[in-house]
Amino acid sequence: MISPNKQKMLRLFALHDFIRHHFTKSDWIKVAYLTDSLELIEDHPRLLRSLDFKDDDYEGNSLQVLSKLINEGNGNLYEIERFVEAKKAAMRQPVLTEPEFISTVQSVAPERVITFAPDVFRIPDKSVESNVVSVMMPFESRFAGTYLAIRNVCTRLGIDCKRADDIWDNSILIQDVFDLIFMSKAVITDFTDRNPNVFYETGVAHTLGKLVIPITQSTHDIPFDLRHHRALTYLANTEGLLKLEKDLEKKLAKVFS
Repeated sequence: MISPNKQKMLRLFALHDFIRHHFTKSDWIKVAYLTDSLELIEDHPRLLRSLDFKDDDYEGNSLQVLSKLINEGNGNLYEIERFVEAKKAAMRQPVLTEPEFISTVQSVAPERVITFAPDVFRIPDKSVESNVVSVMMPFESRFAGTYLAIRNVCTRLGIDCKRADDIWDNSILIQDVFDLIFMSKAVITDFTDRNPNVFYETGVAHTLGKLVIPITQSTHDIPFDLRHHRALTYLANTEGLLKLEKDLEKKLAKVFS
């Protein structure tokens, strides 16, 4: 005959097997409220962080927290089992809602689309802003004049111009960049000196179906496959930046009209 302690342990292991494969951050927070254990879950040094980044220690962290939850309250095991059963039932239900279509290049969803869930980024709980242009360029002081020229144009046209270091909402900069690209109507990318981060961010923008406006101080810095985009060229001096403002204003006036 199985002892009550062993039965409890087996129920714990069964819960953990499901939780480590299917729980989201939101699920953990809901369980925290159900068991009056918000401080234990939110203040754990590794639980939610290892979940977010799919670290190897998430399995151990989740088992540790789950054990504490069950041991701290007589009814917690039952509450968590009820929550897990409800989640299992919801997972068995067919998803009928249409995925959000966020392209700023096409006005309607094409016949064939790809639905994807990135591992590196979290899909932000934000919508596309019709009056936002984001700027992807190296974080170097010598590009300050270029960024100022872009902002001058946006100010004249009444466009909200943003760069990742203007917002800094997340502890990891690349998530800020993804959020900014996600919510932008258009993305200006400066390919000068073939900065690898700009190349990467351009790929993200294209994958999200964003209108990309390339600029550069040398057409040789534009990847061959992107040269059909007709990048706006400029020189990093007073005359060159004024030319960039003029050319960019014509482009953005059409895009945001």
